[in-house]
Amino acid sequence: MSGKECLIYIDGEYYPESEAKISVFDHGFLYGDGVFEGIRSYNGVVFKLKEHIDRLYYSARAIMLKIPMTKEEMTKAVLETLRKNNLKNAYIRLVVTRGKGDLGLDPRKCPRASVIIIAVPLLQLYDEEKRERGMSMIVSWVRRDPVDATTHEIKSLNYLNSILAKIEANNAGADEAIILDSNGFVCEATGENIFIVKDGKIITPPSTSGSLPGITAGVIKEIAQKLGYTVIEKGITVAELYGADEAFLTGTAAEVMPIREVNKRQIGEGKIGPVTRKILEKFMEYTKDPKNGVPIW
Repeated sequence: MSGKECLIYIDGEYYPESEAKISVFDHGFLYGDGVFEGIRSYNGVVFKLKEHIDRLYYSARAIMLKIPMTKEEMTKAVLETLRKNNLKNAYIRLVVTRGKGDLGLDPRKCPRASVIIIAVPLLQLYDEEKRERGMSMIVSWVRRDPVDATTHEIKSLNYLNSILAKIEANNAGADEAIILDSNGFVCEATGENIFIVKDGKIITPPSTSGSLPGITAGVIKEIAQKLGYTVIEKGITVAELYGADEAFLTGTAAEVMPIREVNKRQIGEGKIGPVTRKILEKFMEYTKDPKNGVPIW
């Protein structure tokens, strides 16, 4: 697709990216009122598409946003967008906004939600050298929105909480930020779930921390258990993170990324560890199996 504009799906029509527009009165633009999913396709298969679409509708239900398409119609639209852009390996952004309304907050003024599907050549957040060396992290002053507020269990368009933490990481010269929950336990990174390895056990924060129930994280738990590791969900303190044998992030775009240091404290050997490497290798095998996704063609 080099030099060629991608085609963007907006409410049943396709537009070149230079012509793809939404109204300035759209509540997604005005208030972050909407939900989204980031999805990947590998070699002509959309990885965990059903799970991503299920989560999109789960998030929409939580904010009382009626998506004007069935799940089956949404699936077909995602696949057709990939076909029109002739993409086998792609990053897909699926967005549902509250739609056009007025300048007030009342969502009843938005009669119909808007659906936007963007598919671009595969997004790679970090190169292989970074994957070998691992990421430098800080612990942000920003706390994750609690579960009784704008919880990140809902994948909404309101990501200011994460953006503030990302700005802090940028200013500190770190690759990423770790965000704590309202009780001071490790929650997640700005856009990824987090795991630590200690004494052969794999530990990750519980869903009650307010973190996003990650689809990649779910796959990693499944892989780890099949490899014979004990996977534990429990609160992780910052001190436990410092003392971990290994630590890594997971996410659709990040896949599996090791952490080499947090707040200048070296984690384990300060590079990708043996458990993380084994899980990464099995994950990449997992993504290549067509039964773990939906074929584009």
